[in-house]
Amino acid sequence: MAERSFATEVLQLRQGAGTEFHGEGILAVTKALLQSGVAYVGGYQGAPISHLMDVLGDAHEILGELGVHFENSASEATAAAMLAASVHYPLRGAITFKSTVGTNVASDALANLASGGVKGGAVVILGEDYGEGSSIMQERSHAFAMKSQMWLLDPRPDIEAIVDSVEKSFELSEVSNTPVLLQLRLRSNHLTGSFIAKDNRRPIMTVQEAGQNPQRDHSRVVLPPMSFAHEIEKIDQRWPAAVKYITENGLNEFFADGATDVGIIVQGGLYNTFNRGMELLGVSDAFGDVKVPTYVLNVAYPVIDEEVIRFCEGKRAVLLIEEGQPDYLEQNIARVLHHNEIQTKLHGKDMFSMAGEYTPTLMTRGLARFLDQYVPDLVADRPTLLLTENDPASPFAARIDKKAVQVRPPGLCTGCPERPIFAALKLAEEETGQHHISADIGCHLFGSGEPFNLGATTMGYGLGSAGAAAFDSNDSDRRTVAIMGDGGFWHNGLTSGVGNAVFNKSDQLLVVIDNDYAAATGGQDILSSAADNPLRSTQHSIERAVRGIGVKWATTVTNTFRIAELRDVFIDALTTKDKGPKVVVAQSECQLNRQRRVRPETARAVAAGKRVVRERFGVDADTCTGDHACIRISGCPSLTIKPNPDPLRVDPVATVTDTCVGCGVCGANAHAAALCPSFYRSDVIQNPTRLDAARQGVRKAVIGFLSKGLEARARTFEGAVA
Repeated sequence: MAERSFATEVLQLRQGAGTEFHGEGILAVTKALLQSGVAYVGGYQGAPISHLMDVLGDAHEILGELGVHFENSASEATAAAMLAASVHYPLRGAITFKSTVGTNVASDALANLASGGVKGGAVVILGEDYGEGSSIMQERSHAFAMKSQMWLLDPRPDIEAIVDSVEKSFELSEVSNTPVLLQLRLRSNHLTGSFIAKDNRRPIMTVQEAGQNPQRDHSRVVLPPMSFAHEIEKIDQRWPAAVKYITENGLNEFFADGATDVGIIVQGGLYNTFNRGMELLGVSDAFGDVKVPTYVLNVAYPVIDEEVIRFCEGKRAVLLIEEGQPDYLEQNIARVLHHNEIQTKLHGKDMFSMAGEYTPTLMTRGLARFLDQYVPDLVADRPTLLLTENDPASPFAARIDKKAVQVRPPGLCTGCPERPIFAALKLAEEETGQHHISADIGCHLFGSGEPFNLGATTMGYGLGSAGAAAFDSNDSDRRTVAIMGDGGFWHNGLTSGVGNAVFNKSDQLLVVIDNDYAAATGGQDILSSAADNPLRSTQHSIERAVRGIGVKWATTVTNTFRIAELRDVFIDALTTKDKGPKVVVAQSECQLNRQRRVRPETARAVAAGKRVVRERFGVDADTCTGDHACIRISGCPSLTIKPNPDPLRVDPVATVTDTCVGCGVCGANAHAAALCPSFYRSDVIQNPTRLDAARQGVRKAVIGFLSKGLEARARTFEGAVA
């Protein structure tokens, strides 16, 4: 159950030639694939291209009609290996995943693919996850292109340019027999726009037809001596063919050529931010009518020497805008200028920051430095964002003391079933002592922060168990704990983590957090999902899988909100005399996906006049002691504080806000940790029956009768105090 359905939007993919296609970037990419005659598509979900996989999944009927094979790959390496279909056959294939973690996982397959080369067009659509919105380490895809010599396209964030780049990527791949990387940033995937559609094309050969007519060319096998020949072929044949195609088809763009004797070279993916900065400075408009010669590198690799020379010759200075580090493009272009004895002054990182995302503010400031130095008369406007933070007129001037603003760290959602897992583990450690905890990629990584502080390192998706391997010494008197999600388990963890632990007779405890989906990437189904998916095989037990490769001590807890039970399971796993790896599968559905399913059902029931009961939890302010231990052991966003209603007590009391989804973890924590008994559960009834109304009337009368004496005494006491 993905977080978003594109069942309606994918109908646009049927549009024919001459019609205007309007939609998001991910829809446009899918349409471009179909227009290009793609034969097969695969991939692994991950920001910022998760929804591209969702679109492809929802378009399965259209893909089937065209004879296009699509599958959700088990990992990025699985997806990359699919492109082997293009090595011997004229099959156009495309895969997609996030970078750079996905590219890291897929690098072995991609390196082999790039060595042997391809016959059919092979395109890797990369979600370039770099910058402030990234969820991963800050690295760029550029290094992979250079390492394995695959061509890297970085198109302008414009729907028409993106569609054209997809189609040209296949052609470029085929004329140069080289796989192509096409990187799309978050803004490219979700911007909206229009382009004139073409007819969808059936592949010239389907994967079924290829499978029925097997072919092989031993020279494409990556083994010596063929692999030595591949390297020479890359330089002597593939590179010149790529350069020729890129140049003749104008993949890179030139704007306002000859307007001034200075120029700007910009990565295609940064073009919109660049143009916005130029617009703020009065050197361009919203439509890109720039007043300074601009060379847009829609192809980031290879750099076309002849185009660089032509653009830079006769110019006093050129500014290169390259986001991130190392400065691959700056080094490359500096080499071109030096070897060709061109004296144009090259600026780049000296005008910008060496690392980090080039936000509109940083972009505008860098452009202003360059233009002020060489063509100050062109700068018509000076926006306030150019002012320093010390200037009161600056939008970035401090309005209050920064220390007065509390940093809000990322955390788990309200009702998340992973919160009680960490609470139970925290409670277990009170008895067993602290343990080294190796974390993993996924929502559960938030457990490494406040209030749990459980998790020391993260080495990669599905590597939580392997990340603790060095501590699994037979001489250790305390077991390590590894945490892994169900998505990471099926992606990589079963072999590299559990299999490795069994093989090496590790004594660690692995906690597999099974929330029923690949929740961190949008709620896609996986092997162990409980859903009855008509297109995929699901409902495969994680516990059975680990037992199948040799784990003897394994158990499944089917409700993580039973914190006391889960705590006892952890204590048992950490203290048992049994040797070998221990696996606890902690199972409860992702609350976001549950709410996506339950809320529409509830709304329909209420609209139909049916009785609906919703559980809510609260805190009795008169009972709450104000020590807030419940908050420290829970961290739920709906559990907060409010002023104490007792005039004799100054400490604020705990309270539960209206965002509560009724998971009960706050009360379960209070019970398991033997905290104060201030939590209560209430049932909110919509469309109550007559019996409900009668019960409420009786309860109100009884409570009113019993509280009369207490209220009278309270009023007397309040009067005496006054």
